[in-house]
Amino acid sequence: MRTVESQRTIREGNAAPSPTNEPTLVGVTSKFLSVDSARVRVYVYIDAVRGQSPLSVAEFGDLYNLNYVMYSDYGTRDRLAYGNVPLGPENLSRLDDQIVAQFEIKNPGKDYGVLLMELSQTGTLKKVLNDLPIRFKEQRDSDRLAVFEGQQNAPLRRHFIPKNERVKIQLLDGSSKPLQGYYYRHGFEAAPSPMNTTPRTAVSKTLSVDSTFTIQSGQEIAFSQEGLYYFLTDTSQTEGLGILVTDDRYPKITQPDKLTEPLLYMSTNQEIKEMDAARDDKKALDKYWLSLMQGNPELARQVIRSYYSRVEEANRLFTSYKEGWKTDKGMIFIVLGPPDRVQRSKDKEVWVYDQKANATNVNFTFNRRSNQFVDDHYELVRYVEYQPIWYPIVEAWRNGAIR
Repeated sequence: MRTVESQRTIREGNAAPSPTNEPTLVGVTSKFLSVDSARVRVYVYIDAVRGQSPLSVAEFGDLYNLNYVMYSDYGTRDRLAYGNVPLGPENLSRLDDQIVAQFEIKNPGKDYGVLLMELSQTGTLKKVLNDLPIRFKEQRDSDRLAVFEGQQNAPLRRHFIPKNERVKIQLLDGSSKPLQGYYYRHGFEAAPSPMNTTPRTAVSKTLSVDSTFTIQSGQEIAFSQEGLYYFLTDTSQTEGLGILVTDDRYPKITQPDKLTEPLLYMSTNQEIKEMDAARDDKKALDKYWLSLMQGNPELARQVIRSYYSRVEEANRLFTSYKEGWKTDKGMIFIVLGPPDRVQRSKDKEVWVYDQKANATNVNFTFNRRSNQFVDDHYELVRYVEYQPIWYPIVEAWRNGAIR
């Protein structure tokens, strides 16, 4: 099956916007929710800036056009629908630092469709593409339920919320239904090395529930404990809505004991053991970085900023049932940075790096895997052949060449 190649919507954490005062789209993602059996509503989340400042909703509506076409699958010409979305106050809003455009698509009488969207700047050739697979049949609870903050009319795109923040888990039709909730205190493991070809054990077979509870959809609620929460409208189902509840600084990591964890990807086993055994996490962390940077504190500060900005962005982009830095995509993003291109098909993504280490056209393939907590769970296809690419880049982090 042919794939669709999208322009990059994965951006470098804290990357500088365009140095000019031209409007720029630096990231576009999307999701859908079922309205009823005849319609779904599409939400497009857009990072739009002018220079260093976010673009206003009104200015975005004046400057950009949104067009779409829907096909029956990736790589086919079986067109199911197409159209232009008027961008105005009725369907544009701001959520966090993003602009959200929303519109509805009628059920084309198919089980599945791929929506290809194009955001183009008026009077220029600038455009950003985004693709969204949509299930019209065999929908799961995450296709119907979503998390809303306050009076926002667009759901959160992210899978995480800070503890004690009041939110609503609701259906688009506004109905109130009992939701069975499950709480897991479990700490999930970080992604293994890209060269580790040992088969993984399915999490769902070993994970035990710490507590259960019931709420009503549309009911305002706050979660006081960090961890994974999972909701089902029907306990006979196996795939629901997962939400990771975090501390209030997330996706930033600021606590010394947590700052050592993402260093797994650039450290030796002995270094990790020494930091784990240290009585003072802050001193152990300072010693680690100064040792790597040959006692140069300024170089250490520069590399620390670069590394943890990628950790933060990985958390923002890839958090699923576990922290984003722990996912396969998060690991690759932290060490290698954002891909130059992303090729997508129904059940996989391929990240393409034009040049890494001494290799050109380096590909990392992520297969979509069934997961009860989230729909967008991907696992990396691992190969021992990544060694000559991976180790030189890790070494560049360790000697301060990447800043």
